[in-house]
Amino acid sequence: MANPLVRQFLAYLEHERNFSEHTIRSYTADLVQFAAFLSGPDADASAEGEALSGLIRAVTPLELRRYLAELRHCNYSRATIARKIATLRSFYKYLARQGEVQRNPVKVIRTPRQERRLPKFLDPSEIERLLGAAKGKDFLSLRDAAMLEILYSTGMRVSELVGLDLADIDPIGEVVRVRGKGRRERLAPLGSYAITALNRYLEARAKAGVHDAKAVLINRHGERLSARSVRRKLGKYLALAGLDPHVSPHTLRHSFATHMLERGADLRAVQELLGHRSLSSTQIYTHVTAGRLKQIYEAAHPRAN
Repeated sequence: MANPLVRQFLAYLEHERNFSEHTIRSYTADLVQFAAFLSGPDADASAEGEALSGLIRAVTPLELRRYLAELRHCNYSRATIARKIATLRSFYKYLARQGEVQRNPVKVIRTPRQERRLPKFLDPSEIERLLGAAKGKDFLSLRDAAMLEILYSTGMRVSELVGLDLADIDPIGEVVRVRGKGRRERLAPLGSYAITALNRYLEARAKAGVHDAKAVLINRHGERLSARSVRRKLGKYLALAGLDPHVSPHTLRHSFATHMLERGADLRAVQELLGHRSLSSTQIYTHVTAGRLKQIYEAAHPRAN
């Protein structure tokens, strides 16, 4: 984006806050949309320069409320509107710190109350079917088996999975170094099934002579596997296992957390394993497990109904 205030803010997020490329893209899209609202439908390219900076500096809470009303009119979900408010809150907090605005107009804007949605997850039996669907012995099939096992074994995000390097694997300690949001690093244990699948894949990959100098997961050309490819491969094996092919890689992360808590894992430990900065982000899974306990209670207790 050509506006200097926005450019400075995005550079700050990248270089000082160490935000991920995905997060910066999201912030950029939100600010482009907000700038279009401020400039109006008839604005030309020159409105992205100093003229737009003037509009940004002059924003009032009333204009922000008009913007939020427009978002609601366009049927954006509460979660999306809340994210856009968070973007503007960070943006104007930065501008106030830089002396670009006298007051932060977003301070008086309330974030809409969020609908509490329980994360979707697969049952252990469904996970078994999914992990058993990658049966081939060629290096690409073995790669897919390792990909699925690592996702479920560690609960990592798909962006973290495709970013794994061979140097991140500690085969002796049976852990993997994960670079998460904000480039924060954590260690994630690898289960025995994941280690076996990973070793088989790496052995077949070496025999095939297809290798990348760094990446753990690669395609047939020796290039790092993309997040889109992971989602496509997951859909393929979900269909083979007779499961919903629209289940996302993040559902395996939800399944990991849910199954850990159901088997007695400490909430703080699961927070560390998931790489959540705040415990409140992890507490959603306690509602999932409480719901599961209620189902068991109602099915088994003589006086439940």
